[in-house]
Amino acid sequence: MVSREASHSLLLLALSLSLLDPSLSSHVSLSVSPKTLTRSNRTVRIQWSGVESPSELDWLGIYSPPSSRDKNFIGYVFLNSSATWQSGYGSVELPLVNLRSNYVFRLFRWTYDEVNYRHQDHDGNPLPQTKHRLAVSEEIGFASGLGPEQIHLSFTDNEDEMTVMFITADGKENVVRYGLDEGALNQTAGTEVNRYEQAHMCDFPANNSIGWRDPGFIHDGVMKGLKNGKRYYYKVGSDATGWSATYSFISRDSQSNETFAFLFGDMGTYTPYRTFYRMQDESQSTVKWILRDLKALENKSVLISHIGDISYARGFSWVWDEFFNQIEPIATSTPYHVCIGNHEYDWPNQPWRPWWAYSSYNKDGGGECGVPYSLKFHMPGDSSVPTGTPAPATRNLYYSFNAGVVHFIYISTETNFEQGSDQYKFIKSDLERVNREKTPFIVLQGHRPMYTTSNEVRDAGLREKMLQSFEPLLVQYKVTLALWGHVHRYERFCPVKNFQCVNVSSSFKYPGAPVHMVIGMGGQDWQPIWEPRPDHQDRPIFPQPIRSMYRGGEFGYTRLVATKEKLKIEYVGNHDGQVHDMVEIFSDLYVDNPIYDSGDNNSTGNSTANTSFKDTKEVVVEPRVGNYVKAGSVIMAALLLGYVLGFFTKWKRENKQPTWTPVKTVEM
Repeated sequence: MVSREASHSLLLLALSLSLLDPSLSSHVSLSVSPKTLTRSNRTVRIQWSGVESPSELDWLGIYSPPSSRDKNFIGYVFLNSSATWQSGYGSVELPLVNLRSNYVFRLFRWTYDEVNYRHQDHDGNPLPQTKHRLAVSEEIGFASGLGPEQIHLSFTDNEDEMTVMFITADGKENVVRYGLDEGALNQTAGTEVNRYEQAHMCDFPANNSIGWRDPGFIHDGVMKGLKNGKRYYYKVGSDATGWSATYSFISRDSQSNETFAFLFGDMGTYTPYRTFYRMQDESQSTVKWILRDLKALENKSVLISHIGDISYARGFSWVWDEFFNQIEPIATSTPYHVCIGNHEYDWPNQPWRPWWAYSSYNKDGGGECGVPYSLKFHMPGDSSVPTGTPAPATRNLYYSFNAGVVHFIYISTETNFEQGSDQYKFIKSDLERVNREKTPFIVLQGHRPMYTTSNEVRDAGLREKMLQSFEPLLVQYKVTLALWGHVHRYERFCPVKNFQCVNVSSSFKYPGAPVHMVIGMGGQDWQPIWEPRPDHQDRPIFPQPIRSMYRGGEFGYTRLVATKEKLKIEYVGNHDGQVHDMVEIFSDLYVDNPIYDSGDNNSTGNSTANTSFKDTKEVVVEPRVGNYVKAGSVIMAALLLGYVLGFFTKWKRENKQPTWTPVKTVEM
């Protein structure tokens, strides 16, 4: 991408220099190295000097393509992030992703009297102004011939296949080479090529120059004829444009008696710079800990489930590029499955917007109207709805597949789900066909929750309709788990129907209703408080409702391990990588646990799943006990402890002997 016609580069440089503020920029220099980036060396060092009377508001803008107007930056960093900024010089280092166009950097002076509080970012902070440009760097870019990027896997409708998707700059012919031997990739699959245009975006900022960037060409290939549970190696690309690295995955095993999955929602994207929206820094930790757990599983077939609010691009297209680069370490080895959320789809003129959901479906999609989501992923099934615009239809809405002993169903809470709709008919028909001998557990997933104790009042009408449409089906067909995102916290409910618990332990045989879990704690941080007290709206109700068995505000993810006898799902916190909550559910095939039918026990039975994750601790979740019983226990324990301490102090005083303690002179 570095190679450009000399005349074009000189023209852009001349234009940039003509816009410099002569009163401020005469001695300012701005340089960048290296000039050519590669996949293994994509961090640039930006240096400046000669900034007179530096201000803490001076900032560095990041631009791609180089012809972008000053206000259409990708991101920015303040010069005061460098330790030497007050001396008028400094440097910053930024890792960049390949946007299929060169980068350029511009340095600006911004003064306090120019702060415009009507031009704000997502947090209400004023966005930097571009009136005084001090310096412009040379262009830099990625080398050619590096091969495709943003590679990720997913299942198809056939158990002996695996989809692989990736991005190229030119859309030329690229293939997938794969095989059982890393040194002999002797099978080849072609790819279908798609792309979308600025005209396909339905609203601001996605259809405006401030948010639009060329998305490249999306390649979609299928590796076929895979043997059960084998490690396959693959790479993508061509001899003409370059090849990716060689990756590997474990194929799906239709005969497997176990299932492993990592599940979360609302993860989002980290960027090394500020931009128009607050980004999700914590998403890095989610990827890091899942990568640790994947390594612990070694040769197991695993899947990842991200249930809505995927990248939080919200109309700023380069955020999708950052997201796919971020998940590549896990998505190149593990099928990455998604369902649609409000931040991929919603806009005021979406085709289905009933009166009772008027407050739910707004402008959360940033004008993308589901198009990037629909083309950048290819999930099983063929569900789609027309957008009502020239844009491609919205797809990846609802689908299902088997993975080991679990039947997974993904649904859309953003499109029509009412009784009689195509989606409702699909879900009902799918549940009717599940073979509980082969897959004794059913896990249903969607974005907006049916149950939550968060004060998410906008979705009250939508939740009521979801309960009317879905809860009878979940109970009738004995769905094991219902997982939801949207609320950016973790919350586990008891097995519940009509807001009533049918069991309050953490280990039980399926009791007649599904366990609902909200798992939207993958990375996004904004969240209203839990349901408030009637007389103190800024304080949550305490204790929490009995149906809410566990809830917390830490970021993290869940991991699921299942055999034909038992399914266990654990909540892992990003702050320490440890398990903080769990529930285990026994299937009808498990017959050796004599007490699991009780609703108030804490038996864990005999686990047949003995896979362990390195560097994590097991957690035992106690059944909830009444507050008065808890208080009484605490008082009795305190009295007993006081008696023991008093007796020990009296004995020590009567039997005291001379002692000494060596003093450390060197800190170890």
